[in-house]
Amino acid sequence: MLEHNDEIRRVKISVRPLVEYVYSSGDIESGFRSVAALHEGTRIHQQVQRMYQEGDLKEVTLKTEMLYADILYQIEGRCDGLILLEDGWMVDEIKSTSSDICFMEEGYPVHWAQAQIYAYIVAKEQGLSQMKIQLTYIQVVSGEVKKFVKSVTFSELESFVWGILASYNPFASLRLDHIRRRDDSIRSMPFPFDSYREGQRKLAGAVYQTVKEGQKLFVKAPTGIGKTVSTLFPSVKAIGEGLLQQLFYLTARTTTRTAAEHALGMMQSKGLHLQAVTLTAKEKICFQEKVSCKKEDCPFADGYYDRINVGIMDMLSNETLMDRTVIEHYARKHQLCPFEFSLDAAYAADAVICDYNYVFDPRVSLKRLFEERKKKTVLLVDEAHNLVDRGREIFSATLGKAEFLELQRGYKGKNNRIHETSRVVNQYFITLKKECGEIKRKLWKELPEELINKLDLFVQEAEQELQGIGHGDAESRQLLLNTYFAAQHMIRISKLYDERYVTYAEVVRNGVSIRMFCMDPSFLLAQAGKGFRSTIFFSATLSPLQYYRDMLGAGEDDYSLSVASPFHREQLDVRIEPLSTRYRDRESTKGSLVRLLSKMVRERQGNYLIFFPSYQYLQDVYDHFSAENSDLATIVQGTGMTEEEREAFLASFRSDNPDTLVGFAVLGGIFSEGIDLQGDRLNGVAVVGVGLPQLGMERDLMKDYFNHIGKNGYDYAYVYPGMNKVQQAGGRLIRSEHDTGILMLVDDRFLQRQYQELLPEEWKE
Repeated sequence: MLEHNDEIRRVKISVRPLVEYVYSSGDIESGFRSVAALHEGTRIHQQVQRMYQEGDLKEVTLKTEMLYADILYQIEGRCDGLILLEDGWMVDEIKSTSSDICFMEEGYPVHWAQAQIYAYIVAKEQGLSQMKIQLTYIQVVSGEVKKFVKSVTFSELESFVWGILASYNPFASLRLDHIRRRDDSIRSMPFPFDSYREGQRKLAGAVYQTVKEGQKLFVKAPTGIGKTVSTLFPSVKAIGEGLLQQLFYLTARTTTRTAAEHALGMMQSKGLHLQAVTLTAKEKICFQEKVSCKKEDCPFADGYYDRINVGIMDMLSNETLMDRTVIEHYARKHQLCPFEFSLDAAYAADAVICDYNYVFDPRVSLKRLFEERKKKTVLLVDEAHNLVDRGREIFSATLGKAEFLELQRGYKGKNNRIHETSRVVNQYFITLKKECGEIKRKLWKELPEELINKLDLFVQEAEQELQGIGHGDAESRQLLLNTYFAAQHMIRISKLYDERYVTYAEVVRNGVSIRMFCMDPSFLLAQAGKGFRSTIFFSATLSPLQYYRDMLGAGEDDYSLSVASPFHREQLDVRIEPLSTRYRDRESTKGSLVRLLSKMVRERQGNYLIFFPSYQYLQDVYDHFSAENSDLATIVQGTGMTEEEREAFLASFRSDNPDTLVGFAVLGGIFSEGIDLQGDRLNGVAVVGVGLPQLGMERDLMKDYFNHIGKNGYDYAYVYPGMNKVQQAGGRLIRSEHDTGILMLVDDRFLQRQYQELLPEEWKE
C-alpha cells in the first residue's frame, strides 16, 4: 500500500512481495506449477510446527519502520516460526516443494532474504547482536526434510535490509509520484460528458455510495444509458478520495473490454492521469507460433525474471492506458512474454480490464492480490448475467478415460510410476463404464472419493516427472502436462464439493468421462469475491433481479437498483407475432416465418438482424429466405468465426449501405450482446423464439435442484436464461437518443403472462 501526503511519503509493504521484487530472476516455468503450494502447504507447515518445543512460537506477526531517502517504509510479515535458543532466537522459514531435495546444497536466495528480514525485525525489537536463521524444506511426496542453518550478526542483517530497500526504492518512488499526480487529477476531473443522461447520475451515485459502504450492488440498467462510464467514473473518484486503491473491470467479451478502454480514454482527455492494464488471453497475445513457455522454445520466457523489473519501470514511467498494443510494444522492447508481462503490470496498475476468470476462476486468478490490497479494490462486473453460466463452468470439472490409457501405454518401460498410476485411473474408468450399463450413464450425488484418491497419486508422480529430465518424447510430456492440469483441477473442485453438486458419468461411443457438475454457483462466486471492498454487478438484462441476486450470491444487506430507460417508447416499434417456433412446429411454420421476416425487412431500406435459437434452425430458415429473396443482400454468422471474420460481419452493417442488408445470427452468440450498431447501422431486429436452452440432462438436474430448495426449477433452469438472450438480442437496436427501429418477437409464448412479465418495460404496450 502506497500513500502520499504533504508531510511524508509512506510505503506499507509485506516482506514477501518486497523480496520477490528484488530477487526476481530466472525463466518462466514451462506452464507447470506444483499443486503442493495449493493444497499441501498449510498442512505441511502445521506438521513441522507441531514438532516445536515449549517456548517456541509459530505464525508470528512482525512489523518495523525504516526511513530510506524520503520514504518511510512500513514492513510487515508473518514468520513461520521462532525457535527459542539458549542465547536468543532462531527464525524458521518453512517451504514445501515437489522438487527432489536430495541434491539441494543451499536454500534459495529469495527464501534466505525473507528469513533475514524477519531476523532483522526480531533482533531490532529485542536488542540482539546475533540471530540464527533456518530454512526448512519438505518434499511433499516423500516427506523428506532438509534444513539449512546460518548465524548472522545484527549489523549484517541491518546492512542487508538497507540494501533491499535501496533496490526497491526507485520503483516505490515512481509509484508514489504517480499516486500524487493521479489523485490530484481525479479531484479536478469532471464527468467526461457535457451532461448526464437520464438515469446516469442516479447510477453513478449508487455505485459511489455502495463502494463507500463496502457492499454489493445489483444493477439493472437499460442499454444505451452508459453503464460503463457510470460505474467507472464513481470508482475512479473513490480512488482519488482514498476509499480504493484499485478497480477491476470484469467482462465476458472482448467487445465490452474495448468499451471500458474507451471510457477511461475519455476521462484521460478530461485530465485524468491513471494507469490501466488490459489483460489478453495467453493464446491470443503470445508472440510464438505455438504456445510453449519452455526457455528452449521461447526467447521471451528464457531469463524473463532477469528483465521484468526494468520492463515494468520503463512502461510505468511512460504510459497510462496499457492496452494490448502497448503491452506488446514494451514486451518486444525488453524481450518479455507479453502475457506474463501484462499480469505483472496488473499488480501495479490502478485499473485492470480483464475477463471474469482472473478473479473467479481458481485456475487463473491473480493469486498475488494480498488481502490488504483486496480490501481497497472494487470489482465492476459488466454484463453480469453471463457470470451465472460462466460460474457454473468454472466450478465444474470433467475428466476422460482416453488420456490415461494413452499415458499408460506411452510410459510403459519409461517411467513405471506414471505407467502404474495412469493404469489405476484407467481401470477406474473401465469399471465405471460397466456400471453405466445399457443407458450409458450413471448419476450420483456423492463426491467420487475413490477417483480423487487415485488422482492424488497420479498428480504426485506427474509432478516428479514434469520437474525432472523427463522420460517421454515431447508429445508424451505435453499429454502428461495437459492431463496433470485436468486432474489437478478435478482435485481442486473436489474440495468445493457440497449439496450444490452432482456427479455423473457418460459413455459416448467408446469413451467414458466423469463430470462433477456445479448446479448452483452462487455460494462459490460469493466466496471468490470475498475480501474485496465492494462488487458492482450490472447489466441491461439483470432481470428478474431476484433470480440474479440468488445466482450471484447476494447477501440480505446488499443493494439492488433498477434504472428506467432514457429512451422514448416512440423510438421502438415492438411487434409480437404469435407463430409457434417450438421444435415440433418449425417445419410447418417455416413458410409463414419467412413471409413475416420478408415483410419486415422490405418495409424500409436498411440493415436488419434476425436471431435464431440454434444454428440448425437458422440455416434451415436462411436457405428458404434467400431462395425467396434473392435480390436482398444477406450475411450469416458462421461457427467458430475468427476475430477478423467477426469484425468483417459487423463492418457490413454500414449506415450508408445502398441496399437492404439482412444478417442471420444466433441467440446468445457473439452478435447478440456487447455490440454497438448505432443510428442507421441497424434498423430492425427480429427474435425468433423465447430462447429456452435445449432440453438436456444438466438443465433438468438444475431444475430438480432448484425445485428441491423451494424455487421454481423450470424458470431457473430454462425460462430466465432463455428470456435473457431475447432481451440481449433486442437490446442491440436502440443504442442512443436518436435511434429508431422495428423489434419483432416471433413466438406465441410472448403473449403468455409468464413471458410478458419478463419483457423490459420499454417493450411493453
